[in-house]
Amino acid sequence: MSKNKTTIGDFSILPISIPPVSSYARPVLHHLYVRRNAPKVPTENDSRSLFLANVPVDSTDLHLRGIFTALVGAGRFEGVTFEDERKSGSYLRPDDVLPAQALRLAVHSKKRKREEDKEKDREKEESLSRLPPTWTRPLHRTGSTAVVLLADEKSVERALKAIAKTHKTRQYPTWGAAVADRVPPLGSRWLRAHARLSYPDRSVVEESVNTFFTMFNRREKEAAELAKRLRNEPDEDGFVTVTRGGGGPGGKGAPARMSEAEEARRKMLEKEEKKRTELNNFYRFQLRERKKAEQAELLKRFEEDRKKVAAMREKRGKFRPET
Repeated sequence: MSKNKTTIGDFSILPISIPPVSSYARPVLHHLYVRRNAPKVPTENDSRSLFLANVPVDSTDLHLRGIFTALVGAGRFEGVTFEDERKSGSYLRPDDVLPAQALRLAVHSKKRKREEDKEKDREKEESLSRLPPTWTRPLHRTGSTAVVLLADEKSVERALKAIAKTHKTRQYPTWGAAVADRVPPLGSRWLRAHARLSYPDRSVVEESVNTFFTMFNRREKEAAELAKRLRNEPDEDGFVTVTRGGGGPGGKGAPARMSEAEEARRKMLEKEEKKRTELNNFYRFQLRERKKAEQAELLKRFEEDRKKVAAMREKRGKFRPET
């Protein structure tokens, strides 16, 4: 990369000084690429957020907070969302493995009002259903991305100007300068901690598994009861949940599969389209008949006028004026 280059396309280049470590005793420069955040699906915070590419693998919230504090001052950095968190989250949510029937009815469940204490109980239950993490500190893939949220749009402007200024002053922010011992260490201690956390206490595992299956069974029961209630209950748009016959799981009280619902919807649309086409054809038939009648009437009048003219010509031919 050219030493004088400060931008690549829409990205501003931010050199970051990586201090020496025991495994590599020389300082190096890491280039972070920064631009205004412009996702395909806009959000309300786009104007005050920055998109970062080539994020260091050991990045944490504290590392990036230190970088942007050095650029725009304290109190401007609000948070960061890393690429792996945007794609799948840091853990598997219980909702990802709930009964299929419960997932199909999730939209109806969300419409019900929940009290705050019930919501807190659910969050606590979900927390207990997750196994404890096995890594004290996550690592990101090489060249990953992140979105940094700042206090306001003015902070974004200040950050981009500060990045441009670093190329003139050669005073680059130092990676991890404000972190110190506030994050778990990497290296051999990190791997030893992972080996220890990979074998949690049996009581912790039992509590997590029992809590998960209790939640799974309760939500499956709630989904079955909700399906039974919705079988003949129209929603706010006047539609009734499509159901299929048969007993037992997936029987009378269960909602139809997506393919069955789509097939029913397709048949309904075809029926409506057929009615509309028949109605349009009926009107067109009337229009054609009316035009034919008007044309016949014009031809009739034309023939009558032609006969009158012929009669007048014949009468005029026999007339002889007196001399």
